[in-house]
Amino acid sequence: MTAFRLTLIAALLAGSVVARADTTPQAVAEHYATVVHASYADALGATRTLQTAIDALIASPSDETLAKARESWLAAREWYGQTEAFRFYSGPIDSEEGPEGRINAWPMDEAYVDYVKGKTRAGIINNPKAKLSREALVSLNEKGGEENVSTGWHAIEFLLWGQDLSKTGPGARPVSDFIDGKGQNADRRRTYLKIVTDLLVDDLNNLTQAWAPDAKNYRADFVADKEAMQKILTGLGVLSRGELAGERMEVALASKSQEDEHSCFSDNTHRDVVANAKGIQNIWEGSYTRADGSVLKGASLRELIAGKDAKLAEKTSADIANSVKLAQEIQSPFDQEIVGKDSAPGRKRVRAVVDSLKKQASDLVNTAKVLGIKNLNTKA
Repeated sequence: MTAFRLTLIAALLAGSVVARADTTPQAVAEHYATVVHASYADALGATRTLQTAIDALIASPSDETLAKARESWLAAREWYGQTEAFRFYSGPIDSEEGPEGRINAWPMDEAYVDYVKGKTRAGIINNPKAKLSREALVSLNEKGGEENVSTGWHAIEFLLWGQDLSKTGPGARPVSDFIDGKGQNADRRRTYLKIVTDLLVDDLNNLTQAWAPDAKNYRADFVADKEAMQKILTGLGVLSRGELAGERMEVALASKSQEDEHSCFSDNTHRDVVANAKGIQNIWEGSYTRADGSVLKGASLRELIAGKDAKLAEKTSADIANSVKLAQEIQSPFDQEIVGKDSAPGRKRVRAVVDSLKKQASDLVNTAKVLGIKNLNTKA
């Protein structure tokens, strides 16, 4: 038995991790690209299922087809949420020309798109002069303000659930909103929903292709990039600290407002948090469980760092795992977790996740230093 195998066995028995013989920055970058492609492919597949369900709703609006569309949105969201770890370094999704703003922009001013309580004629849908086309809706996205969201996950979410006016559950848009003769501008609402759903599918397809293997695309450039490790760690660090802990949770804790939660119409914010935290863990551990149940396992940041600082690698793994665990303890609806005094159980659960995410962000800064990356940005 080789010395490496003996060392590996001893480390596993002790519960620690060592670097594999082939764990190099190049190997980590290549496996990262494999996981990114698979993650987008799974999100795309689930979103195509959503597209089919929405087509069925549009063709034959009923309580059953609306329920199926909502169910499909929730299922697809689980897969997309894990891809958020691939952002924040000007990759294909959020470069200057990237589609992130039209895919996942939030928070959303509902009245920009459709009617809300007290404003029955509000929104693009209820303005007969507003053209309904892909080009028009893309041009209107975030026009005049960041909350003027007209496309993406949350526009679809709002059209499926409507405003969330309940403290105990999600929005309850009636299916009559999609039926001619019952819902005001039902035909325009159906058209709008079709356009933004098809756009989401196309954007996710383009991202999947950007990371496809054996092609002249972003992936080919990425795996050859000397700054690949910095980009990977920037994505994890910013999502951990600036975005998830900060924008998506601390802001909501401070405001105690439903308007500042991520998926407020469907009451799915608690699952958004879990999926985002899991996406970070997937990359750190180099392991991703696909929609078909297969597992992609390969060279990881954890192994790379373990070869240089085993204690730091173990600490980072433990802290990231703890963030996922704590995220899973947040209860639905999120808008009720964030209200009350700081001693309220819900606020304490959310605060625990924020604190854990900040801790893991600090770990990631330290892992970057081990790799010679002096200034890892975790707040952009």
